[in-house]
Amino acid sequence: MSLTDKVLAVNNDLPIRTHLPIHSGKVRSVYWLTESDSRRLIKERAYDVASDAPLAIMVISDRISAFDCIWHGEGGLKGVPGKGAALNAISNHWFHLFKEHGLAQSHILDIPHPLVWIVQKARPVMVEAISRQYITGSMWRSYSRGEREFCGIRLPEGLKQDQKLPEILITPSTKGILKGIPGVPEADDVNITRQNLDDNFVAFNFRCAEDIDRYEALLKEGFELISKELADLDQIFVDTKFEFGYVTDASGQEKLIYMDEVGTPDSSRIWDGEAYRRGKVIENSKESFRQFLLNHFPDPDILLNKNRMPERESLARDNALPESAFMALSKTYTDIAEKITGQPLILSENPKSEIIEILKSEYGLIDD
Repeated sequence: MSLTDKVLAVNNDLPIRTHLPIHSGKVRSVYWLTESDSRRLIKERAYDVASDAPLAIMVISDRISAFDCIWHGEGGLKGVPGKGAALNAISNHWFHLFKEHGLAQSHILDIPHPLVWIVQKARPVMVEAISRQYITGSMWRSYSRGEREFCGIRLPEGLKQDQKLPEILITPSTKGILKGIPGVPEADDVNITRQNLDDNFVAFNFRCAEDIDRYEALLKEGFELISKELADLDQIFVDTKFEFGYVTDASGQEKLIYMDEVGTPDSSRIWDGEAYRRGKVIENSKESFRQFLLNHFPDPDILLNKNRMPERESLARDNALPESAFMALSKTYTDIAEKITGQPLILSENPKSEIIEILKSEYGLIDD
């Protein structure tokens, strides 16, 4: 079987029974189940959700997104082998620890296959919740240009690139384009302050003002738990993005939960601890691929400048990257997943056929 057969690049064409359009993002596709299938699975599997809660099948792909573009490799390679399984395995591991430590639950109800989650519909909080423990990346670029205030937080003078910050910073941004909020531009991924949230909590989809404190507590507690666990593996948790939403359980109680993925190499920067102590940064995350792209193309400003998006899209569309770059990233993902979970990562030989068979035989979601 060829390498391309082992990569799940297209994940929005599975014959899962649904009456709604399939939502396909950069990496995941979401299939909303029919009302009857949702009710049946809730009853059969005793999921702790309201009996009429909408459920979905969420299928992760091996596609690689960076700088808001999807990239492909030589020889028809449309994704990174093992990437999807690694991201799901890492998220599953952290979600289990969060629940074990009494933080909060996630939207995941079941894991039929390493590339698949069964999830409940959540009402998302419209905030990309970002935590930072080191000054690097876009924050460092802004700081080096003289900026000292980020999301209402004032940074001290004299910080060096990749230095540990005095404390963990929460630097939220908008999730999607939000309209009519005073002082918040109508654009996606715009930095906001805690004051913006306090003054407009309804617009950001918080149930009440007090839940902003709850979201910040879950953000810090989740970050600190992952950071401690990674430190035990001599890995540094540099920064990460969390997402939150509301669900209703079987008793009718509405709860704030973690959504999407957490603590993965896609949503976080993770550095090797031993190398950092030697003054060197080794990325155990997608950031290594981003750095490859910046070095691979002669004009890195195309990748960093949002005003040059058409040129960036052309780069991604018209350039098949070296297979070696995809395989190096595959090793980064699988190695960090095995390090975090303590388990070997089993990769599917033919993931699409495996997913179809499991959802058909064990969940009754595929028509004959």
